[in-house]
Amino acid sequence: MGMKLSHFSFDLPPELLAEYPSENRDEARLMVLNRKDQTIEHKQFKDLIDYFEPHDVMVLNNTKVFPARLFGNKEKTGARIEVFLLRELNAETRLWDVLVDPARKIRIGNKLYFGEDESLVAEVIDNTTSRGRTLRFLYDGSYEEFRDKLTELGETPLPKYIKREVQPEDKERYQTIYAKSEGAVAAPTAGLHFSKHLLKRLEIKGIDFAEVTLHVGLGTFSPVEVEDLSKHKMDSEEAFIEKPAVDTINKAISEKRKVCAVGTTVMRSLESSVSSNRTLNEFGGWTNKFIFPPYDFSIANCMITNFHTPKSTLLMMVSAFAGHDFMKKAYAEAVKEKYKFYTYGDAMLIL
Repeated sequence: MGMKLSHFSFDLPPELLAEYPSENRDEARLMVLNRKDQTIEHKQFKDLIDYFEPHDVMVLNNTKVFPARLFGNKEKTGARIEVFLLRELNAETRLWDVLVDPARKIRIGNKLYFGEDESLVAEVIDNTTSRGRTLRFLYDGSYEEFRDKLTELGETPLPKYIKREVQPEDKERYQTIYAKSEGAVAAPTAGLHFSKHLLKRLEIKGIDFAEVTLHVGLGTFSPVEVEDLSKHKMDSEEAFIEKPAVDTINKAISEKRKVCAVGTTVMRSLESSVSSNRTLNEFGGWTNKFIFPPYDFSIANCMITNFHTPKSTLLMMVSAFAGHDFMKKAYAEAVKEKYKFYTYGDAMLIL
């Protein structure tokens, strides 16, 4: 009997959705789940260091969020339109897949103007894609200047549940401190809790790090609309796993050390590239891996993740990793103890 969507429903009081990050990155709360002993402990994120030994490996997603949310005005009517850049389709012709809001006001051929001086113009050339619209940006400068313009006009793409205005500090806090490969439209949130100080302490203790890249798309947050989970299709996201990470991780597997996936995006990347003998292969391409119970994990044997919303694909992965009943118990405890949920929320370490 497979798991159904309704198995992942729970009551989440709206006040537990985190509108702001914790004051210091590594001082968010941390719930520690031990699967073997079925115990739950309450700690701070920086206490993480106590659960790892030299040469255990933490796998980080080094994707960098770009300022994907633009506000423009429609030609003639001047109506304000929000454009959310999803992915670049063609650098040369400046073609992008985007979401537009309000969608009903936008037709093929419409032009949108961005910036106070309207120095950036886009034309809608297709509105049949499942993800919204395809825009062609009309811009005279070089590609580098065009990308600079997008960065200048774009806003940090905080998730929709955060109703407040974007603050200057969001630019820094909605980015991991090890972000380097630009391409995500949402942050890999488990990594937001690492401070420079904590990374240094982990390094001094002898923990090894491996980096992978998965450019988080909005598909990660798309609602599941089918009761039978085997019929849900994940959006594809681009991922890269290079040789240094493969070597570090496979060495840890062979030495039976901890391999800790920092976040659901890392876990999906790792599980998208498993060899027949359950080690990691190099990878470069697109993955639409959807992990839900029951699932046999091959690479990571512990994970760090935030607290996820009901019926989300992220919650399903955590359930597959922690065990469904244990996950339900932990989430009931999290609600009772008023842990903060979602992007800027608290964290969980599953051992």
